[in-house]
Amino acid sequence: MIPAQRLAAWLTLPPPVVVGWRRREPVSGAEFLDQAGRWQAAFAAQPGQRFALYFEDSLSFAAALFGLWQAGKQAWLLGDLTPLSRQALRSRVDGYAGDGQWLEDLPCIQAAAVPALAVAPLNPQALQLVVFTSGSTGEPQALPKRLCQLFDEITALEQTFGATSPGAVVLASVSHQHVYGLLFRVLWPLATGRPVQAQRLVVLEDLAELTPPGTRAILIASPAHLSRLPLVAQGGVDQLFSSGAPLPDAALPDCLRVFGHAPIEVYGSSETGGVAWRQRNPGALVHWQALPGVEWRIEGEGLWLRSPHLDDAAWTPCADRAVAVDGGFDLLGRTDRIAKIAEKRVSLTAVEAALRASPLIADLRLLPLTEPREQLGVVAVPSDAGWQLHDEQGKRGLAEALRARLADVVERVALPRRFRFLPELPVNAQGKSTQARLRAEFDSCRPALRAVETTETGQDLTLFIDPALPQFNGHFPGHPILAGVVQLEWAELFGREHFGITGEFAGMEAIKFQRVITPSQRVTLSLAWASGKLTFRYHSTRGQHASGRLLFTPP
Repeated sequence: MIPAQRLAAWLTLPPPVVVGWRRREPVSGAEFLDQAGRWQAAFAAQPGQRFALYFEDSLSFAAALFGLWQAGKQAWLLGDLTPLSRQALRSRVDGYAGDGQWLEDLPCIQAAAVPALAVAPLNPQALQLVVFTSGSTGEPQALPKRLCQLFDEITALEQTFGATSPGAVVLASVSHQHVYGLLFRVLWPLATGRPVQAQRLVVLEDLAELTPPGTRAILIASPAHLSRLPLVAQGGVDQLFSSGAPLPDAALPDCLRVFGHAPIEVYGSSETGGVAWRQRNPGALVHWQALPGVEWRIEGEGLWLRSPHLDDAAWTPCADRAVAVDGGFDLLGRTDRIAKIAEKRVSLTAVEAALRASPLIADLRLLPLTEPREQLGVVAVPSDAGWQLHDEQGKRGLAEALRARLADVVERVALPRRFRFLPELPVNAQGKSTQARLRAEFDSCRPALRAVETTETGQDLTLFIDPALPQFNGHFPGHPILAGVVQLEWAELFGREHFGITGEFAGMEAIKFQRVITPSQRVTLSLAWASGKLTFRYHSTRGQHASGRLLFTPP
């Protein structure tokens, strides 16, 4: 039975002895089958057809998903629980199931007391999944998927990568709420008998704890995770995958040092599914190779696909440029994107290319902003020369130097007006710099982040306390200081972003404020996350300013 057929018939087949693990505790296939049957009964009793799912635990998610499918319902997956995402989903679904009550005023479905019995395999042609794009180049869009698009891709993955470590446990640092995590973290292991680790790997130091004794691991990671590797080499990882965004060249040496081999990079998107792969080991072929069943061609510089992972059998244009090389292809970047700023048509691709050519910039993202008016915003990582200019002439001086490079590219009225300079580009759990995540950087209440350093215990963030921060207003006239409640808010904000904390705030412990923080200071915020507690410490050359622990409920 091929993986696609096994997935369709999963709830009708004899269960495996062990389907996965919750940390070091095995989860039996019988237990999983019972839970899926209870979800099937619960969803079958509901009058609606469309239901949102959001679980942190991969095995709980998988049981609810297969139960929902077996009941003939349609699953809607959102990638996060931001108010914007919840609001976008509220009017489109008939209820939800998952962690917490995150869609108020809609029915919250609970697993039934008595399980139902699956009597027939799933219909592969059924349109039973809707996912949202990440929003990397625009607003997220809802994408319907037929089960065969997902299941056939799993067959292609097993055909390409399945010969290595057939019984290894699958661990992941990415969420199953996105297509990449859904395919690699849930469907692939279920279809091939590989155990699933239900808990998400937040930091690589947890790898040993989440890998059951006597087993090998397959790690499903994101470029963001692989760009922050510890100094200590890690054994026991037979296969390492990276997808969701381009893996920076600079991350490869650390991957080779820590794991002994390069990650398998998978190119694709929510719209196209998996397209191609490569593994940049020393001396190996490094061009993109198509996955089984995927056809490609290049027209001009545009990449076109025909794939069983698309719902249309016709040739489909991609959003990337490419060039054919040695039986494969190399990617050249995104195709042209147009925005209208101040009634002028502006090529975002051309503006980004001009800024990237500056010796002051190491990396950047450009995005249209609508508040307080239509304008372009730039989130950039300065080079060493760029940071030097920033230190000498301030943020305004670096911004003006970059705007000067655009005189021949865009009319003056449409020049970028807002800049955010960071030590690295902000990304979500999938390693993508989404439009929503980038826009968050322009929040005037957010402190300027100058450096990020991974430590043995967590993260050290260097913050510049800008005198223009609105938190200083009225606190206090003539003697401004940063309020303690603001310091707590920043600790929670950066903790959630850097450690993927999703639980509700539940309290505080050992809070101490020793020294005031004043405008124009450079302060280090040290963060560590363990056992539902976020430990924080603000310190600078003047000494320690504040410390304590924030408590969060389990997700």
